Amino acid sequence: MNKKVYPDLNEVLYTEVLANGLTVFILPKRVFHKTYGLFSTNYGSIDNEFGYQGEKRKKVPDGIAHFLEHKMFEKKEGDIFQEFGRLGASANAFTSFTKTSYLFSATDHIQENLLTLLDFVQAPYFTPETVEKEKGIIGQEIQMYQDDPDWRLFFGLLQNLYPKHPLHIDIAGTVDSIDKITAADLYESYQTFYHPSNMILFVVGNIDPQETMSWIKENQVAKTFPEIRQIKRYFPQETSEDIVSYSSATMPVSRPKVVLGVKGFEENLPEGNKEQLRFRTAINLLLQLLLGDTSKNYLRLYQGGIIDDSFGFEFLLDRSFYLADFSSDTERPEEFFAEIEQIILNFANEKEVNEENLARLKKKMLGRYFQSLNSLEYIANQFTQDLFGQLTLFDVPEIIHSIQLQDCLDAGQRLLQKEAIAKFYLRSEKEV
Repeated sequence: MNKKVYPDLNEVLYTEVLANGLTVFILPKRVFHKTYGLFSTNYGSIDNEFGYQGEKRKKVPDGIAHFLEHKMFEKKEGDIFQEFGRLGASANAFTSFTKTSYLFSATDHIQENLLTLLDFVQAPYFTPETVEKEKGIIGQEIQMYQDDPDWRLFFGLLQNLYPKHPLHIDIAGTVDSIDKITAADLYESYQTFYHPSNMILFVVGNIDPQETMSWIKENQVAKTFPEIRQIKRYFPQETSEDIVSYSSATMPVSRPKVVLGVKGFEENLPEGNKEQLRFRTAINLLLQLLLGDTSKNYLRLYQGGIIDDSFGFEFLLDRSFYLADFSSDTERPEEFFAEIEQIILNFANEKEVNEENLARLKKKMLGRYFQSLNSLEYIANQFTQDLFGQLTLFDVPEIIHSIQLQDCLDAGQRLLQKEAIAKFYLRSEKEV
């Protein structure tokens, strides 16, 4: 095992890539009683057109990654949740745009729970009958999200920013798309993306790293996997001309909801894992300088009734896409759009974007980071999100320290461009 010590954090991370390609991370935390295991594949809802290098591409129905996540818990012998319950563990899973993850947490029977996690994820079982049964369950879940105004708001924006890219499609797919899913589709997607070489296992908690690694190796060496092959994913090419600058929809909401988004383009993204992590950090700091809850812009908009407590923003950087979005409930949508656009496009001239405020926000960001490390759940869930090549969650403090004001300005120049902006307005029914 490779051992990396983070003396400032009092953390030691053990890493090894097994013969079958599986990357294993082990983080011992002796002062905690609980242990988390997270088994994640680099496969999410946007990966619906793919193939092996040099072979014909395949297209599968939207929502298949999420559907597969649901079906993995059902085996011929019964429901895996019951097995985890018998072992005193809590289990869960989630699918994002680019990843599917399975996890457990427990205070004892760690070996049995860890092996159960590995075994059930590496042993698919689908039948035409069980697939048909699941369609009704997931169809209800899709409808539930369609009835969620904030979910509709976010995907309304994605539809405008990414009209061709599968990012704009609900992670669970649509009722029509999941109706087309077959057991054969599930097996094909599973065999492509659930190969150990496309997966990461992360274990954190009250564990011995050598002992834990021996359990994992013994489990993996007893299994047979196909040869490692290079997966190729296909995505449509988009330009700023494809962006839909404005659209709206109507829902039974008490107050109108609005969101403004800015799409990032691949040619403007820095090259290299470290530079991309620095870019993400710099953008987050710049947005805090411009519209954080202690900024003058925020206070002015709040006191003027243009935004309320629901106001928020985020920056997402993931495989094949990156964007920023700003949203709020408001009775004055056009003023919201005008104000936010003015602020972000004139970021370089904002007086609050200065060295003194940046230093303060860096301290605040570091404080929140160190506080979050007290949660094993946060570490387990965030670790795979913060993997930038060899850089991990524990390299973030060094990155934060390194950010200078010019880095924030350069990052803003890469992302905050007028032609990359889209707006979505969720009207209340009383307005119609």
